[in-house]
Amino acid sequence: MSNKEKEAMELSGDNVKKMDTPKPGRVTFSLAISCAAAVLGSSFQFGYNTGVINAPQNVIEQFINDTNIQRTGDPMDDSQITFLWSTTVAIFAVGGMVGSLSAGFFANVLGRKGSMLANNIVAFAGAALLGFAKMASSYEMLIVGRLIIGLNCGLNTGFVPLYLSEIAPFNLRGGVGVLNQLGVASGILISQILGLPVVLGTDRWWPLLLGLTAVPAVYQLVVLPFCPESPRYLLINKGEEEASRKSLEWLRKDTDVDADMAEMRQEYEEETKEERITVIELFKKQSLRWPLVISIIMQLSQQLSGINAVLYYSTSIFISAGVEEDTAPYVTLSTGGAIVLMALVTVPLMDRAGRKTLHLVGLGGMLLFSITLTIFLNLKDTWDGSSYISIISVMLFVISFGLGPASIPWLFVAELFSQGPRPAAISVAFMVNWLANFAVGLLFPLMQDSLGAYVFLIFAGLLVCFFLFTWKFVPETKNKSFDEISAIFKKDDKRDYKSTVEAHEQDGLL
Repeated sequence: MSNKEKEAMELSGDNVKKMDTPKPGRVTFSLAISCAAAVLGSSFQFGYNTGVINAPQNVIEQFINDTNIQRTGDPMDDSQITFLWSTTVAIFAVGGMVGSLSAGFFANVLGRKGSMLANNIVAFAGAALLGFAKMASSYEMLIVGRLIIGLNCGLNTGFVPLYLSEIAPFNLRGGVGVLNQLGVASGILISQILGLPVVLGTDRWWPLLLGLTAVPAVYQLVVLPFCPESPRYLLINKGEEEASRKSLEWLRKDTDVDADMAEMRQEYEEETKEERITVIELFKKQSLRWPLVISIIMQLSQQLSGINAVLYYSTSIFISAGVEEDTAPYVTLSTGGAIVLMALVTVPLMDRAGRKTLHLVGLGGMLLFSITLTIFLNLKDTWDGSSYISIISVMLFVISFGLGPASIPWLFVAELFSQGPRPAAISVAFMVNWLANFAVGLLFPLMQDSLGAYVFLIFAGLLVCFFLFTWKFVPETKNKSFDEISAIFKKDDKRDYKSTVEAHEQDGLL
């Protein structure tokens, strides 16, 4: 064969490769509606139930005490009330753990869309228990309701990132993935507003405040049926090529989806070459082990950063900083507003600055402001201005969280795995997320009582570890297809992870 013939064949091969590469997508009305149905119906639910328990803490603790007086004639000890209150807060994460671990199973059996729709039944059950707990004079109903709504949110933390990552064009996947965090942030802010003493955070109206968690479920049941199932799920899991094509055409508002279909078929062909992936095999299989470790550490970097200590207990933190008790719930709004603002800011940044860069900047900022918060909480009795700097430190801590750690860990898990192991990996990683969430929610009040103003130094030490791990081991995934990301971790047995990263950096993959 002549050199010219070889060059012609190579050129032809390049052209085929370009033809098979999906073209950059755009934001269509269909894509926006589908994202809104998932985010406002499910992600918002998660955020609402994360923030709703904060502001009415005092009236709910009083309800717990009054209920005990009705039953026994005696008031509870403060330690008993604190324990039941922290259990009410933290039990939400127990439900989340169970839900996240089973999310992969339901996502494969019922589909991404079908699973979200069915999960609203769980939301209604939780909302009923929360809304009628006071009427029944039962703080047990309150605790069980938090457990069930946590189950709903845990399932949603698996379904929504999976659905968003699979309906978004590769060039918009980062921005679309951040919408999950925008929904969570919006839920936190709305719950904080409604929880103010001048709105629903009162002894009379707090049951309605908690029961309003049924509203996002109603919205999703109305809107989501008009949206398509994940085209990747339809093609790869169900083998329904025509339905997958129609889903893509509806989302893209374009009939030219051959390259997208080819890319999904290629992913399917790669998957069929491998054995069926289970949770156990995620740890055994070399090419999956490091992505799973990275996913788990990323989840821990989100929850053990100290953010949930702020979201669950910011009102008490502000009080300890010297803010008047009546004013603290209003100051708490600053945390919800900061998270929403940063979620909006990071939508365009995600596919420009990159995931790894934003995560590092966010972790670094949280480290800095956790240290300044510790310093000025200790100065509150000696300098009046320390209260204001403590409040600013909390706000900047939350802003740093919103820049990267708020959304990137959720996005990363869906990006690091191909279609086959993705649901199992999401279940494991998100279970770890909820376990860490539970630990912080349950232990932070005890830690705060024991360590006082020094409690955030624990989070500062953890943030140092997470920063170093991200800098050393986490790859950049912006503007890469699932196949390109998967290729990063498909290493030879003779090459360890570090040498693989170095090799791909030289190849331009990282």
